[in-house]
Amino acid sequence: MANGSRQAAWEFFGTELKRRREDAGITQVELGSRVFVSGGYIGQFEQAIRKPQLDVAQRIDDALQTDGIFERLCRKLIDDPRYADYFAGVVELERLATAVYDFEPTVVPGLVQTPAYARALTLATHPFATDEFVGDRVTARVERSRILADATRPVYWVVVHETVLRVPVGNAAVTAEALEHMATLARERKVLLQVFPFAAGAPANSGSLRLMEFEDAPPTAYTETSFSGSLLDDPAVVQRARRAYDLIRGAALSPEASLALIRSAAEDFRRCMSTT
Repeated sequence: MANGSRQAAWEFFGTELKRRREDAGITQVELGSRVFVSGGYIGQFEQAIRKPQLDVAQRIDDALQTDGIFERLCRKLIDDPRYADYFAGVVELERLATAVYDFEPTVVPGLVQTPAYARALTLATHPFATDEFVGDRVTARVERSRILADATRPVYWVVVHETVLRVPVGNAAVTAEALEHMATLARERKVLLQVFPFAAGAPANSGSLRLMEFEDAPPTAYTETSFSGSLLDDPAVVQRARRAYDLIRGAALSPEASLALIRSAAEDFRRCMSTT
């Protein structure tokens, strides 16, 4: 589904939600209390500013007795074969965020990957995939990264573990290019980049961690392991995730020292190429 069609469908979702809510004679605040979100959230769903998670859509169906229509709509709209089911909602929110904070312990974060790196990573995790599958995954990754080129791009703060700089993905050339690309984005001030060094010990969060902030909505957190991810919006849980990120960021190298280390690692991979 094209982005324009997808947005039109979300607008339909919002219009239908407003109609069903008003037919039931309840306010946004009342519906929000029944499905465990704020009335402001309901208003943003109705305006297609923010997209509900699947479990919220299911609770809306229960509250309004709508025979599963909002769950079915939500499943269709977040069903994008280019993304894992648990990540599709994150992609939708990413487009709305005013600030994104990532910690990545093992690989270059998706928003700053090169096409070659994205391809190598896809092949590493899907060694029997078709060319079409791999191409779709790479295209999706490139499309996501375009938000960093927009005039209204979010503040993007990234902390990568030093492991990301040392473990080759694909081959030395692919990894060197990926590290150099990260460094270029940092120099262009499109991303604020830090490295969590080996010397800092264990990070406060062992898996990928993302925090997203929005202009007119509460922040969310997203955590991911190898085969699953969780999008979290409970304020207490998001606050815990924020503290973990702050601890990671506080133990990381300064942006200047981080950039120097990334350049040095890229040069090491380039030297590997010249000796093979």
